[in-house]
Amino acid sequence: MNTDRPLLGIALMLGFCIMAPMADAVAKLLGQSVPVGQLVLIRFLVQVLLLLPFLMLGLRPWRIRGRILHLVMLRTLLHILGIGLMVSALQYLPLADTVAIAFVMPFILLLLGRFFLDEEVGRRRFIACMVGFSGTLLVIQPSFAAVGWPALLPLGVAVNFALFILVTRKIARDTDPIGLQAVSGAMAVLFMAPLLWLFGGNGTGLLDTIRPDATEWALLLAIGVLGTLAHLLMTWSLRYAPSATLAPMQYLEIPVAAVLGWIVFRDFPNGLAMAGILVTIASGLYIMMTERRASARPLPPSGPQSPLPAPAPAE
Repeated sequence: MNTDRPLLGIALMLGFCIMAPMADAVAKLLGQSVPVGQLVLIRFLVQVLLLLPFLMLGLRPWRIRGRILHLVMLRTLLHILGIGLMVSALQYLPLADTVAIAFVMPFILLLLGRFFLDEEVGRRRFIACMVGFSGTLLVIQPSFAAVGWPALLPLGVAVNFALFILVTRKIARDTDPIGLQAVSGAMAVLFMAPLLWLFGGNGTGLLDTIRPDATEWALLLAIGVLGTLAHLLMTWSLRYAPSATLAPMQYLEIPVAAVLGWIVFRDFPNGLAMAGILVTIASGLYIMMTERRASARPLPPSGPQSPLPAPAPAE
């Protein structure tokens, strides 16, 4: 049964695009004092504590088995790696630059959606994403000149998050979003806690632990709440719309990150980076307008020739 509802999916992704940069801003604040491994562990622990009551009261289904369980495990590992890479990148780069560089992700996602989910990309959207990718390269250049190789960390975030969304799309219709986030959070805690216990103090600093003060505890709680709500919205959005439709929406994270970066850190992209950001946003808006015009046209009887993205089948 086709449950795609593109407008609802877009609205939910919009909420994600607002909350995700807020969580990134908190991570940037925490990254200078809280080791990455401990930050990731507490972020997922907060997620479990928030969602566990829904499971204990039997309000949401959560049992996951078979192929879906393996995909959830893969999704959890990708989520852990993605947060770790993002927190690391934020220690070197301004918030808006980090988010903008990571926006090679929609380009990767469109290709993955085309080849693994059989979603129709369309020539215009493909060209627009190529233009958006060129804008991302403009953002990388000044950041690479300033800090060197850490400017490439957001590219790792992009590849990781594209795979994360692809896996989420494959399981979104077979899992309850709250149950999925609770189980995934518990998996992450069970993975990270022994890791910190075994390898903490190994000299890298990544897996060390500290005793947070009151302010740090408040920020750790905030990143857990914001991250949990953001990914719930993202998971729900992928339940109702194809990834190729939602990918352009995520460009809205960039202006949100720029505003937050200016307010919180007094960081703002320089001229070249701003030009790249504007190119990236323009290409995303163009794709959105193309999608809207295509949605207004009736489908021809022969489905494969339709310019609209083909919805992914329920797995």
